[in-house]
Amino acid sequence: MNALLKQVLKAHGGLQHWKSLNKLTAHLSQGGILWPLKGHGGKLDEVDVSIELHRQWTSHSPFGAAGRRTSVTPQHAIIETADGTVVESLPSPRDSFAGFGLESQWSEPQLAYFVGYAIWNYLTLPFAFAEPGFEFEELVSWQEGGESLRRLKVRYPDSIATHSREQTFYFAEDGKLRRHDYDVDISGGTPAVHYFHDYGTFDGISMPTRHLIYVRDADLGHQPEPLVVSIGVSQIKFS
Repeated sequence: MNALLKQVLKAHGGLQHWKSLNKLTAHLSQGGILWPLKGHGGKLDEVDVSIELHRQWTSHSPFGAAGRRTSVTPQHAIIETADGTVVESLPSPRDSFAGFGLESQWSEPQLAYFVGYAIWNYLTLPFAFAEPGFEFEELVSWQEGGESLRRLKVRYPDSIATHSREQTFYFAEDGKLRRHDYDVDISGGTPAVHYFHDYGTFDGISMPTRHLIYVRDADLGHQPEPLVVSIGVSQIKFS
């Protein structure tokens, strides 16, 4: 395992402890321009989320209306009622975004797929990197906010639904994740920079509770506006 990654996993609570856990539930308070841009303003402002830690599965509830929830894997995006009755289903959801750009609007199953895979990626960082198939390369350090950040380029395996196959992560001296760069392939390759704030410890796992995402500039900086996505994470519980 990459030496930097070993330090990072320890700083976030330790891989062995993570392996002893199976599920995470939390409440999300979300904002930013992305949701109205995609035709779903207000739909995900306040939602509960459940994820499996060692299989890429996510559920948001309520989704679009009271009594509806999602069930999302890389292969399938499903909107269903509380008793499991399927309302809408989108198999091979990634394929449905072919030709989409930043301003392309999404159907509800497409929205379910995006938020499903995205929040699973965010909430399993950095522990998902210990799964088979990931490749790593440490890059030269980066100066930002008065800190020297170590950078790790990560190549994801095809089995994981994520924004782009190659992504870059920035870690502070204490091993905590500060920043994440990626391109959103299903939205025309839009370059994004994702900042992590307000760490807390929950059932022995250290994780950020505030996420801010902007459009990334060519020089790796960003403008303060627009704020593309904001995510506040609360009521975090592991089981």
